[in-house]
Amino acid sequence: MPPHLSADHPAAQPPGHGSVDALISQARRLKGDVDAVRRDARGDGADPQGRWQRALCDLALHQLSDLDAHLAQLRDGPQAAPEAVSDAPRHGSLLSRIGSAEWNLLTDQASWSAELYRILGRDPTTPPLTLDELPSLVLDEDRPRLTAMVTDCLVDAKPMDGEFRVVRPDGSVRTVHMMGEPVLGADGGTASMWAVLRDVSELRLTRRTVSETRDSLERHRQVARTERRLAVELQEAVLPPWRGSLRLPRHSAGPTAGPLDLAARSLPSPAGTPIGGDWYDALELADGATLLSVGDLTGHGVTVASGMAMLLGALRGMAMAGAEPGQLLCLLNQLLDATVRPALGSAVCCRYRPESRTLVWARAGHPAPLLFRGGTGHLLSAPDGVLLGAAPTTSYGQAEVTLAAGDLLLLHTDGLVPGHSGRVASDRLRDLAPRLGEARTAEECVQVVVEEFGGSGRQDDACVLVARVAF
Repeated sequence: MPPHLSADHPAAQPPGHGSVDALISQARRLKGDVDAVRRDARGDGADPQGRWQRALCDLALHQLSDLDAHLAQLRDGPQAAPEAVSDAPRHGSLLSRIGSAEWNLLTDQASWSAELYRILGRDPTTPPLTLDELPSLVLDEDRPRLTAMVTDCLVDAKPMDGEFRVVRPDGSVRTVHMMGEPVLGADGGTASMWAVLRDVSELRLTRRTVSETRDSLERHRQVARTERRLAVELQEAVLPPWRGSLRLPRHSAGPTAGPLDLAARSLPSPAGTPIGGDWYDALELADGATLLSVGDLTGHGVTVASGMAMLLGALRGMAMAGAEPGQLLCLLNQLLDATVRPALGSAVCCRYRPESRTLVWARAGHPAPLLFRGGTGHLLSAPDGVLLGAAPTTSYGQAEVTLAAGDLLLLHTDGLVPGHSGRVASDRLRDLAPRLGEARTAEECVQVVVEEFGGSGRQDDACVLVARVAF
């Protein structure tokens, strides 16, 4: 097909051979870089964000392969295109060929390139279709779009730029992007129309995949935000509503009694991460004793938060019925084992008697309480207890310690000290002894802990409860 003259200017001349080779090299280097990014993308197929990232990389790779093929055709010239491309699309490319056509309005003749025959799946020995015959290949719902494009081009000399779907003789449907312009005759009228047609089926499929994965990611985020909000609301509804210091028992148990000055805080996980099953509790019992507990149900989300609420409610009820700490943990362990959705949890339960200042406590797979006295702190020693829900027939021992006026008891869940657990986390908390000794109330003690460990490095939620024996 001879070079075309557009409506008002001659066709641009192709760039030099060397400049095209340089562009091809740049495109291939960029394709290698994008491929490396794709390999580094997360490989978990269940992760919506990972699927979206890989879909975007696939789209970029396909488009760069497409660009590489176009530049190669530009460098080698149109005579090389038919031999360079097979009937089947090349692997990894959104486009294996570009076809061209010209329709002469004066002679009513059409001229198609070999590539256009391949795109439309037609026998190259048959005559090319005229403009009147071309819509017969197009899906019914897309014909008005093609008709409008051609009419605007022929009547108003407007460039064509649009897509439509064609049905090939084998029944397959392909999406074709057509761009073209009218060619004006010597009298200024439209003499012919030329067009470049490109098969963009795989491109549209890949873009649709990107859109669908993006929508899936947004739905996933919306669900996560909703679940987090519900879990936070459930946690706030279940945990004790008091803020600041609380004094238990509320009424004096005698002149030698040592009531507790109490304060607690729940430290949330970073925004965008699910809420866990951490809890703290302080409850005045019927006999004047005080129940202190902290615990953590493994997992995150609404299900875990509701399980924590069930566990805490059972703990309060059994404590009011008179169960001691070791027995409480045995019953909670049996409860978790009997639930429809078995779970694991850890807990510390303490029963404090103000008239004798004695603390009876037990633990199940949980950090032991820290006792601060005289400017130093140490872990209370007690028999080990396995995680709740791990062994249905296990028993839990308990220990007893006598507290003195001014003693400070610190209970916490795992995750309070970001990046540390076990002995290291306990040592970091013990280092706070001088600052805790200067605090006047339990609330000030909690504030010291929050200032030290409640910053930006937190990866999980946690709870801390401080009980100080009043003078």
